[in-house]
Amino acid sequence: MPEESVKVAVRVRPFNKRERARNATCIVDMKGIETILTDPEGEDEPRKFAFDFSYWSFDGSKADANGYYGPDPSHPNGKKFCDQNRVFDDLGVGVLNNAWEGFNSTLFAYGQTGSGKSWSVVGYGINKGIVPKFCEKIFQQIDEKKAGGDSTEYQIIFSMLEIYNEEVRDLLVSSNPRGGMKIRENPATGFYAQGLTMFPVASYAAIESKMEEGTQNRTVAATQMNATSSRAHTIVAITFIQKYKNAAGAETAKKSVVNLVDLAGSERAANTGATGDRLKEGAAINLSLSSLGNCIAALADNSNGKKVRVPFRDSVLTKLLKNALGGNSKTVMIAAISPADINYEESLSTLRYADRAKQIKTVAVVNEDPTEKLIRELQEENDRLKEMLESGGVEIPEGNGEHGIEKQEGMSKADVDALKKELEEEYAEALEENKRKMAEMQKNYDEMLKEAEESDAPKAAVKASDDEKKKSQNYLTNLNMDPALSGYIKHFLEGDKTIGNKRGETSSICLPGPSILEKHALITGETGSWTLEKSSEAARLLVNGEPVQEPTKLNHLDRIMFGTTQLYVFIDHTKYKPEDLPEYADAMEEIAKSAGFDTNDEEKSPAEMLLKEDVLEILPSIEEANSISEEMDKKVTFEAVIVSAESRGEVSGKPELFVLVKNIETGLQYYWPREKFYNRKFVMQELFSKYDDDADDFNGQIADEKDPFTMNPKEDVHIGSLKVYLQSLAYNIELTEQLDIIDYQSEQIGVCNVEIYPCTAKGKIFKPEDDVFVDDPRQLIGQDFHFKVKISGARGLPKRYNEIYAEYRLKSDADPVRTKAIAGTSNPDWRLEKQYHFPNLTEEDIKYFESGCFMVKIFGKQNAGAAARKLDTKKELRKKKAARGQVAVAANSVKKKIDPDNMKLQQNAVVAQTRNKKLNKRLEWLKDLLREANSRSKKKVPTRLIIAILEAKNYKEAKRIIASIGKSKGGGKSSSSASTPEPPRVSNGDGAAKEGSDSDSDDEFLVNHNITFRLGL
Repeated sequence: MPEESVKVAVRVRPFNKRERARNATCIVDMKGIETILTDPEGEDEPRKFAFDFSYWSFDGSKADANGYYGPDPSHPNGKKFCDQNRVFDDLGVGVLNNAWEGFNSTLFAYGQTGSGKSWSVVGYGINKGIVPKFCEKIFQQIDEKKAGGDSTEYQIIFSMLEIYNEEVRDLLVSSNPRGGMKIRENPATGFYAQGLTMFPVASYAAIESKMEEGTQNRTVAATQMNATSSRAHTIVAITFIQKYKNAAGAETAKKSVVNLVDLAGSERAANTGATGDRLKEGAAINLSLSSLGNCIAALADNSNGKKVRVPFRDSVLTKLLKNALGGNSKTVMIAAISPADINYEESLSTLRYADRAKQIKTVAVVNEDPTEKLIRELQEENDRLKEMLESGGVEIPEGNGEHGIEKQEGMSKADVDALKKELEEEYAEALEENKRKMAEMQKNYDEMLKEAEESDAPKAAVKASDDEKKKSQNYLTNLNMDPALSGYIKHFLEGDKTIGNKRGETSSICLPGPSILEKHALITGETGSWTLEKSSEAARLLVNGEPVQEPTKLNHLDRIMFGTTQLYVFIDHTKYKPEDLPEYADAMEEIAKSAGFDTNDEEKSPAEMLLKEDVLEILPSIEEANSISEEMDKKVTFEAVIVSAESRGEVSGKPELFVLVKNIETGLQYYWPREKFYNRKFVMQELFSKYDDDADDFNGQIADEKDPFTMNPKEDVHIGSLKVYLQSLAYNIELTEQLDIIDYQSEQIGVCNVEIYPCTAKGKIFKPEDDVFVDDPRQLIGQDFHFKVKISGARGLPKRYNEIYAEYRLKSDADPVRTKAIAGTSNPDWRLEKQYHFPNLTEEDIKYFESGCFMVKIFGKQNAGAAARKLDTKKELRKKKAARGQVAVAANSVKKKIDPDNMKLQQNAVVAQTRNKKLNKRLEWLKDLLREANSRSKKKVPTRLIIAILEAKNYKEAKRIIASIGKSKGGGKSSSSASTPEPPRVSNGDGAAKEGSDSDSDDEFLVNHNITFRLGL
């Protein structure tokens, strides 16, 4: 079978409700197979990408009588619009044909959360996506073949798993082992999840039911663990087996595995600074997605002729998808993008990812063998494995670990023994897996279906009961960040309902998570009228964003927040329509608005709106982190802060979201980038889950290197920054300034003494009398230029810092220039001085001096003070929050706020003032020249002398020029004459003398010495 490239399609969806509310602008266009992305800031040229398919679904559609959205011929983009049928015809039909022919197939869905992945893959209502259409078609074709007398036995087996934080969960069971399922490797078929449920199905309805069950289990698990579902990958596998007799009469099996992979959201995580975090466990949440990117990049390089290692073994996801990307599979990727300007960065990232994927090539083969041969090979493999295990003859192959369990050079005996034990476990599991496969091959499929139906009967009964209850009873249903998981958990209201955690007395509705009390809330009433109230004064309970202070009557679609993570909606069954279910983001926005956060989008730029989205997204996580800290008394608080580029030590850039982390006892505080906070929060959730299982037996003594709340006092922290402009160098003058140091919140926390001096090649600083000032920076082009940067020291820094140092970097510096660290003072003297040499100045160098700048960043260690008294996290957090239960957003303080633009104006003003002094000095020299000419009764002064005096480098040179006035032409009376000089006569430059003019050469300018000369500044 020849190589075949991964087929890639990109699809853009319409604006969603939130984008329309924000008056978003469409920045995506498509022409044929080309996708064009326009930078909303206008800083970059439009990006163009070519794929196998570019699907325009932004506009140009209309719904028919049944609600199906197809092209609208009357719309300008009607012919351009791509509907669900076209997507299936282009992509789904190929997957279907591959299944019948015995090829493995994989369909990836990739894109940021909310980009429309589910729309293409699953669809909704009559607008079905690829998966339901594929399932319907395959069963329809099976029925047609059977009706035509085909004797082939057709088997379809369904499985569904999820990967979250590098743990694999079987979504067809209600509970999974702690730590997830183990991933094993079969030498012949590759990696697989040990013990994964393989459920036989006989209809599309059965597949639909199992997918709903899997989503239900996924939602419950996410709720119980407070997991962020947008960080989870889901893999649905449909195994299609055709059993028939070949030409020789032997029973043959043709097998195809179709993997449908919904990848986690491609959020803005790559450049948020989470790298380098000592807590490596937290990084596991992103490991699979980053490893997948590395594998795609390596495979693309290999397809282009390079030979690089493909790191399939680096993550759980890439292990399970090894065949899909680098082996026996025909693969399709759908990259979903948002059309909105506020999602430009995510859309660009998705397109780049897809562009790399299209370069990958795979080689698929037909999986067809006689059943007897397959069974015989499995039996032979088992005999070999059994003999090795019983004889103790398991040998570890040598290698670098790239190909599995391998003995590497330099390993200790203990390491080798551990590897041998691991390999023995792999062999033992492979033996059991082979036995299971042989039993399945020999099993009657009708019996398998019957057993599956019987085992599923209790679940089906519960589902049927709940479906009936929805028609007659009011209930609470969940809201999830992932819309696909909203509405799956239902708590029916039958009589009074107590709500609390799983500790203490059993509650009617048991909710997991931090800040849920043993007795949290009570719902009372009867059909048609229900009231919600707090069961404890300390309970955090909100309805539609507002704190509940007294019994509150519930109305249809009221949003209820229990604690900090459990968000539900009250449903009146007599009024409910599925499309009315509120969105999670809207509910969180009203909570933030109630707490005083600015949610107004008017007059906000796309960058500001995007930043607002980030804040609204992170606030629930900050509340959760504070709640976990409070529950476990970790002495740590979290606040969201928006940090400007200058405050984080960058010359330019957009404001970014950070999390201010404070230890209330030691006084240590850190600013975590958004992704570092998320990584730590996932570990906090895992830690709390263990604590919540049994708080009394929980061993709170956790090693610092594994504790997500621990902060290292020996870690260097960024204290503050200052921006230094180079404009003075453009005029060859010095800058000596005491500049404000600003911290992460743009507050002044000290001052720094900075000097920039032009100098000679040997480093000699010019004296005031060595005036090297130039009025036009272009005069310096072509010259060798030398200057010094001096960082003298800092004053007034907070006393909690020690071992303080500074660093900066000019464009000519290969590495940052760093001062020595000064301990024992908050007023360090560094006395750092460095000389720079710019040979043969260019226009580019001049522009760099005129408008360029550099950042001086101040670092140090924090003094971890011993707590004067033991503080209670819960009490301290409640002091910081208003009684209304406000979200944790850092408020404005009374400290002096520094505007970076004002700092620029301040430095420019100093340069302008210095220039004025230099220019005024030259004006004085010019006046001296005129006085000398007047004293000598000169009627004319040569223009060359005027130019020379204005360009004189110092007073000594100016005096020499003034002295030369007696040698110049000009005539007139001697200086002793008492008569008044004649009125000046001006040459018109054409050689003719006018009245009041002289006929001397044109290079002489006649000056009326009574005129005051001014130089415009």
